[in-house]
Amino acid sequence: VQLQASGGGLVQAGGSLRLSCAASARFLSYYIMGWFRQAPGKEREFVASLRWSGGRTDYADSVSGRFTISRAKAKSTVYLQMNSLKPEDTAIYYCAARMFATTDYANWGQGTQVTVSS
Repeated sequence: VQLQASGGGLVQAGGSLRLSCAASARFLSYYIMGWFRQAPGKEREFVASLRWSGGRTDYADSVSGRFTISRAKAKSTVYLQMNSLKPEDTAIYYCAARMFATTDYANWGQGTQVTVSS
């Protein structure tokens, strides 16, 4: 599956952004879609995931209640709605995909920069 992320930008603290990840795959129902982020000098960390079939979601504690992952089936697109953004959310955000029978995300999109100013 090929992934194309977009929607990053510069926003003030407390603001919102929506990231998009367009996926090209024939059988997305077999996949779990995820968002990860990597801040300067830090390791990449999990943000949120969504099982394409059924829509089950999971969130990192640091974003739970502020971020929402969703999908548009007709567009084969996954979104990450980010509200109440904080400066510590500043990072490069990546979308990724794994088949639900596996544990590793094998497919990655290019990153999109999110910068939150204080």
